[in-house]
Order: sequence, then C-alpha cells, then structure tokens
Amino acid sequence: MMWRPDVDSNSWDPTHLPHQRGKTFVVTGGNSGVGYFISEQLAVAGARIVLASRSPHKADVAARSIRAHASEAEIGIVRLDLSSLTSIHSAAEELRRFAPFDGLIHNAGVSGPREREVTQDGLELITATNAFGPFALTALSLHSLSPQGRIVSLGSMSTRLVRLDPSNLQSDRGRYRPFRAYGYSKHALHAFAFELQRRLSAAGSGIESLLAHPGSAVDVKSERRPGINDGRKPSDYLSAIMAQGKDRGAWPVVRAAVDPDAKGGQFYGPHRGITGRPVLVQPVAASASEEFGQDFWRQAEAATGITFDLGQ
Repeated sequence: MMWRPDVDSNSWDPTHLPHQRGKTFVVTGGNSGVGYFISEQLAVAGARIVLASRSPHKADVAARSIRAHASEAEIGIVRLDLSSLTSIHSAAEELRRFAPFDGLIHNAGVSGPREREVTQDGLELITATNAFGPFALTALSLHSLSPQGRIVSLGSMSTRLVRLDPSNLQSDRGRYRPFRAYGYSKHALHAFAFELQRRLSAAGSGIESLLAHPGSAVDVKSERRPGINDGRKPSDYLSAIMAQGKDRGAWPVVRAAVDPDAKGGQFYGPHRGITGRPVLVQPVAASASEEFGQDFWRQAEAATGITFDLGQ
C-alpha cells in the first residue's frame, strides 16, 4: 500500500530528531533556501552532510553557517550543476568517496527564465534541472547508497495548479509559460519518485524512494542565517502572510529522510497544505500514476542517455 493514514503524526517532533550520528546525507542545493535548513537540521542531529552545489563558494559559506549551529558537524562539498550531464557524471564520481551514504536528497531546482531556454545538452532548462537531472544523478549514484538508504525528492504544490501534459514535458509545443514549465517539471519529479519506488520494490532492493514538499516557504519567515538569507525588505512580508519559513519548509523533507516509520512511496508535506507540521499527504493522481511513471522513465532515459542498474 503506497499511502496510509498518518495516525501518529502528532508523535513526530521536527525539532527533536532521532540521532543521526554515523549517517551521511547528500543534499543537492544545500547551500541556500530549504536545502540549507535540511542540511543544518540533519547536521544538528549528528549526520555528516555533503553539500552538492553549483557554487563551491556558496557551499563553503553554508558549511560555516551549519558549523555555527552544529560545531562538530562533518561537511563535504561537491560541485554539481543539475542542468549539465557532464557535471552530473563528475559529481557522481566524486560522491563515491562519501559512500555509502544513507540519503540522497533532491532539493536543488530552478523556477526558470521568462523565455524557453535549453541546456548545453539540448534539453529544456527547467525539466532538465528539476527532473532529468535528479534521474541521472540517482542512476549514477545508486550503488553509492547504503543498502537501506533513502532517496527523497522535493515535490511541489504546483502540480495541483498545472494540468499535466505528458507529451510536452520539455515545453517544445505551444506558447512557453514559465510557471507551466515549472509545474511540468515537478509532475515529472513526482513521477520519478513513485516509479523509482515501484522499480526498487520489484528488484527486491532495500533502498527506498520518498517524496516531500515544503508548502509555501519563504526567506522572510525563516530563522536568520547571515550569508544565507540576508537582504530582506519590509515589502517581502506582504507576500508571506500565509507562508512559513524555509526552516519549517525543511521539516517534511527531513521527516521523509529520517523517520524510522516512513516507507518508500510515501509523500510528506505540511498538515495545513502550505504550513504546519509534517504529515503524510496525497499526490495529484496524474503524477503518481504508473502509466505516467513509465512514460517519464522512457523520456528520461532518452534525454540523458542513462539507464538504471537495479541489480543487487
């Protein structure tokens, strides 16, 4: 069964995590936003963190900030640009020195330009970065995960606002709309997370794939971290009335990564939809369907030239 009622949601305290000493988590885009707070919270719980970031400088700033809150934190840095298959191959090779790691958290993503852009590999930028990139990095890193490791993908409420068109994931037909392209990319990432779990289960693997979304999470309501979320303006608070901080937006992702009762194929998010404690939530049916999962898999293999080896 993929989902179950979250009967013990009140027993999970996101501010007091189970200890994670001896565990390693790779967090893409862990140098800023929700990704930073995912990394900090896991480090405070004792985990070793690997920040996979486009900017080694920003990752270094984040590492210093994390150590200010977890003085004994062990932090590695790997350069990763998810829009580049060359970078993904290099990062996966470098990540092997941190193996076996216990979690691979696909946090990094882009919301996209005003006009359609393609990557150096000829792929539409948003879906390449937000969906094909995580697919490729997971395929190349799967055997660097521990036998009971978890892969957590960062979903989005945009899937409830953008109707899926599986045949147009790269927005190569019709007028380009940035938010629609972003919604397509998150539908695709949802499909990846659920289809990966189906395939891992079929292969008898102990590795699990989960999904989480941060709700509406903004910097202005986050705990302040110098060098990470500076530059707030009073006007920013007007758009944040119904939102929560990115520190709380990290809670569902962290729960999916470390809750001992969490299971592969589950989806976590804030209990009020956009804010609140992390609980099990339901995905949009189109994103979770096996038909779309298989379709996405075919498109991702064609786009990246990479296939999964699920052998044990």
